Amino acid sequence: MPETSRRGLLFGASAISAGALLTACTSNEPKNAQPASNSQPAADDKPGKPVTIGFAGPQADHGWLNAINVNAKSRAEKYSEVTLEITEGSNDTAAQIGQVKTLINKKVDVLVILPADGKALTQVGLEAMRAGIPVVNLDRIFASPQAYRCWVGGDNYGMGLNAGHYIGEQLKGKANAKVVELAGIDNLELTKQRSQGFADALKNYPNIKLVARQAAEFTVESGQAKMAQLLQAQKQIDALWNHDDDQGVGALRAIQQAGRDEFIMVGGAGAKSAMDAIKADNSVIKATVLYPPTMAASAIDLARALGQSKGVSGLAEMEIPTSLTLYSAVVTKDNIDQYLPTGFN
Repeated sequence: MPETSRRGLLFGASAISAGALLTACTSNEPKNAQPASNSQPAADDKPGKPVTIGFAGPQADHGWLNAINVNAKSRAEKYSEVTLEITEGSNDTAAQIGQVKTLINKKVDVLVILPADGKALTQVGLEAMRAGIPVVNLDRIFASPQAYRCWVGGDNYGMGLNAGHYIGEQLKGKANAKVVELAGIDNLELTKQRSQGFADALKNYPNIKLVARQAAEFTVESGQAKMAQLLQAQKQIDALWNHDDDQGVGALRAIQQAGRDEFIMVGGAGAKSAMDAIKADNSVIKATVLYPPTMAASAIDLARALGQSKGVSGLAEMEIPTSLTLYSAVVTKDNIDQYLPTGFN
């Protein structure tokens, strides 16, 4: 993620003196005033009060979802005072609600919930909050902010936006450039957001036209089938934006079977397979836009801070924020070594 640096400017002695005089004349601060400080300790790596965190997520039937569980478990193991109560995971909303209720009855200190369906799990989130158990809502957001203390997740609109800008910059000098889009599941809000971000980015590049779009299902098989249809319909393209690296495995198979290599491909999420291909630089895939499963590790950190009544290190506020949106970085061969350790299977 880009870092912002602060650089001081060196002026002459007379300018410094004038600035000092101006401050002395105009300041309303008491002479010996001290800057505000956070009297509540911020969370750090040192062992603190024991905290039991309940974790409930959907079934890990996708590489990204499995990486969510892995990140949550490994982060919890980092802290000797944290006990993680993790459910089996289910895509059945009734089953997941039952799992969360079990964690509530166990009186865990904090809950981290990645709902299979945010709207359907809202009521059980409210139940936990009313029982005095703060909830960290992970990724798929509840229908009411009263159902969680903090939300942490990815930026679906930002994924599409950054993918579009990357493709736009690569094709900036090409007249009448043609782009195709391999989306996810169209009835999901996240797919709509990714497509909207992509469309908005392309508005900055009048030389580029989105000529075709297919919605796949986040699976290898659907990615291969839908990509084959796109390639059959479009005899020449310049770029492909694929929403998901899992379905991208199938898309690459279709591309190789068709013997096509005249375009660049940008993936989504940050799977290790995509990153390995980017590093090898021997296929059409040149970038992937992250949707980091490390958000689960961040959720554990925030849950631990909540359980220990601590703030966040580096922030002046005494409480953790109500929301944290992660940045969708574009990973290319230029920065692949930095991001490769975060790639998931």
